[in-house]
Amino acid sequence: MAGVVLMTVIAVAGFAIAIYAAWLFHDLPDGTELADYRPATSTRVFAWDGTLIGEFAKERRIYVPYDRIPPRLAQAFLAAEDRNFFAHSGVDVGGLSRAAAKNVGNFMEGNRLEGGSTITQQVAKNVLLTNEQTLGRKLKEVILARRLEASLDKKQILELYLNEIFLGYRSNGVGTAAYNYFGKSVDELSLSEMAYLAALPKGPSNYHPTRRKEQAIDRRNWILGEMAKVGWVTPAEALAASKEDLVVQAAPARAKYRDADYFVGEVERRAQNIFGDEIYSSGYYLRTTLDPKLQTVARIALMDGLEQYDRRHGWRGGWDNIDMGNGWQAVALKRAAPAEREEWQHAIVEKASSSSVSIITATDGTRGRLADNDVIWAFAGKGLKSGDLIFVSEQSKGLFRLHQVPAVNGALVAVDPWTGRIVAMVGGYSYSLSKFNRAVQAKRQPGSAIKPFVYAVALENEFTPASIVMDAPISMAGANGAKWSPQNYTRRYYGAQTLRKGLEYSRNAMTVRLAQKVGIKTVSQKIAEYGISDNLPAVLPIALGAGETTPYKLTAAYSMFANGGRKIRPHLIEVVQDREGGVVYKAEARKCPGACKRAFDGTESPKLLPDGSPVIDPITAYQITSYLEGVVQRGTAARASVLGRPIAGKTGTTNEYRSAWFVGYSPDLVVGVFVGFDDNRSLGEGETGGASALPIFVDFMQQALKNKPVKPFMKPKDAVFVSVRGYEEAFRPGTEPKPVVTAAPSDIEGPKPYTEVWRDGLTEEVPSQDAAPERKPYVDEAEPILY
Repeated sequence: MAGVVLMTVIAVAGFAIAIYAAWLFHDLPDGTELADYRPATSTRVFAWDGTLIGEFAKERRIYVPYDRIPPRLAQAFLAAEDRNFFAHSGVDVGGLSRAAAKNVGNFMEGNRLEGGSTITQQVAKNVLLTNEQTLGRKLKEVILARRLEASLDKKQILELYLNEIFLGYRSNGVGTAAYNYFGKSVDELSLSEMAYLAALPKGPSNYHPTRRKEQAIDRRNWILGEMAKVGWVTPAEALAASKEDLVVQAAPARAKYRDADYFVGEVERRAQNIFGDEIYSSGYYLRTTLDPKLQTVARIALMDGLEQYDRRHGWRGGWDNIDMGNGWQAVALKRAAPAEREEWQHAIVEKASSSSVSIITATDGTRGRLADNDVIWAFAGKGLKSGDLIFVSEQSKGLFRLHQVPAVNGALVAVDPWTGRIVAMVGGYSYSLSKFNRAVQAKRQPGSAIKPFVYAVALENEFTPASIVMDAPISMAGANGAKWSPQNYTRRYYGAQTLRKGLEYSRNAMTVRLAQKVGIKTVSQKIAEYGISDNLPAVLPIALGAGETTPYKLTAAYSMFANGGRKIRPHLIEVVQDREGGVVYKAEARKCPGACKRAFDGTESPKLLPDGSPVIDPITAYQITSYLEGVVQRGTAARASVLGRPIAGKTGTTNEYRSAWFVGYSPDLVVGVFVGFDDNRSLGEGETGGASALPIFVDFMQQALKNKPVKPFMKPKDAVFVSVRGYEEAFRPGTEPKPVVTAAPSDIEGPKPYTEVWRDGLTEEVPSQDAAPERKPYVDEAEPILY
């Protein structure tokens, strides 16, 4: 009877074990799926010259193929985790026995149990299983390890391990860890650095490089000793490496180059539109159009220009006023300073008077005083008093400059007019303080910066550089029957003028007449065709910039004047490759003729068509460029003539000085600058495009064009050049003014009316009695948009 019971118990137990095993292993993968497995990998973003500027990832990982992993780096991990890796078949029986023996003591002492897992088992656990500490998971791990060894070779398994393992510091895999800890690629690591990375799988927090530095060095040195025992390094090499200090970066960095945050943010948005969430896991190589040198210059020029505007409008006072008792430093440091201004420090005013201000810095308690001109500036505004919290920067020992974060904001966009490559883009004063990208997201009225396009439409529709338009008062019915009377900035009118004068001096009345004659519907349609703005209403205020656009679109549209009339496609992403190097996206859309595939035979190389599609005649493009050169030489942007080279451009200022613009260009670079408040309030009396935006353009171009050859704007080869009122003007053949044939004395009938002499003019309205003769150039224009 006892035997029957025993047999029954054994049968039931066996049946139970069978059921448990069936349940445990019913969904266990066979391991073959790992043959094509690749862990989620970061998309790395590079500038045009190869500078790393960003990274997109949910898990930060740089995948490194096995043949690119330094042998000693792999050996360091083998010494630390599984020195018999190349000898066992997935499970190290000896290692499991040693771990079991140690776990008796660990259990008695309440310590975490050791698993004795091989690298193959760790790959199985990390990729296919969970981290739960159960017997069932351990059994699955053992079985999967055997299956992996049957499906993959050792190098493949080790490659997976070294790219999958979490190593702390927001690092998955050795490639990311090398960059995050040491700012290096894996092939640049020293022996001691390799050994430290190999210490981390046991628990990154246990061997943190700063908080637990002593334990980290001890573990690193133990690994060096193990490598020497096996013969992977010499004892001398191990000893030398063990004497090195452990020095890491203060914190993981996305990229060392940080001047392109607005640019990178927009690249991420556009890449996501193309690839979806794959950009966070597929390990793309993404090359952008950015020129890092120009980007840095652009950031500095915009920040400096906005600070100069802000300084003109007075000191607004400290951001807080607190008691100078214990703990004031912590309160001060809660206020974020612009990350882009590394030299700025938090400080508190100790004593203040209109003649002297003493301060104490929050970080190190340094005492000093403010520069005299900053004291004058402060007390001309809200003043300073004891306890005020402020930003300062040290000018010299004990002497500090006073700073405040500008309330105004702006954007700068620079584009190659021949290719559409956005070489620089800054979307605001400080990305660390505001992520809103004003270059692509802020829709504002462009004011007079729209006028070159109105004049281009006119020149494409029967007007010529010899045409005459009246600069005289004009009134018409506006919206809801209201009277609309656009006025010139000077509130004066100058009679019959050529198109050049109208654009160089930004005459509002002339521009409205011109748009009226051409047809505002035509003008509106063309502005949309040029890519400036969509769905503009066909109303005359559009001719003075009443529609909305972005700095990005407006700057790109100006490219057609620089490149001979072609509408280019502005872009930030140049090419994207997958992890194997295959091209999955490229901006270059031009097709090369079949001759491109032939071997070089000494004959002329095939020529590609230029980028973009023709939208205006090349002669029209040059006519506008010539007018805009005049804007710089004599008109509202004369301040840009300091650049001492051919520059064309146009200022723009909107109603009540709400937005200030300048878009200008050299033969090879178009730059647009916008300045305005985020709430669209007035910039203040006199803050025109020439006063607020133009200086930023000049600062940028002085550096961007430094050491570049001086190039003139290219003249169209088929244009006819004729002098009109002292200026050389370009005409399409057949439209140039004809020589006047002198009549015989008997045919002379007396003076001719002006309208008969200039038959292509627009002179149906007589100038007002207060029309004044031509004046010298004035500084700038602000074109009220009254409607």
